[in-house]
Amino acid sequence: MADRPLSPHLSVYRMHRYTVLTSITNRFTGVVLSAGLIVLVYWLMAAAGGAKAYARALGVLSSGLFQAIFLLLLAAFSYHLFAGIRHLIWDSGRGLERRQSQRSAWLLGIASLLLFAGLAWWACLHWAIAGAGGPQ
Repeated sequence: MADRPLSPHLSVYRMHRYTVLTSITNRFTGVVLSAGLIVLVYWLMAAAGGAKAYARALGVLSSGLFQAIFLLLLAAFSYHLFAGIRHLIWDSGRGLERRQSQRSAWLLGIASLLLFAGLAWWACLHWAIAGAGGPQ
């Protein structure tokens, strides 16, 4: 049993600050999105519960607190989407060199900010129209 190989330790991997930071942020956004599933399940159960339950849920989910939560979830989604694509590229063996990894970290940040800005603009525009009594 003494000849049995051990799993590689973290010291085997060559990780840099930006790689560690983006990886931890990816995990954190995954946890945030998982917690956001509670809101989605609440909304779906209210929709399945009939018009009265849905109207009550719509009132709760339209509050300022939940709008802030939705923006947080949009930010987490934007980052997690592009970080997941980056990890898929890494799984193919590409982009693992230090310079490539640093460049992809910057690209990840820029792309996720742009997607979040677009989604947040769309959501705020939708909330403004809905608040004015316009079409939903």
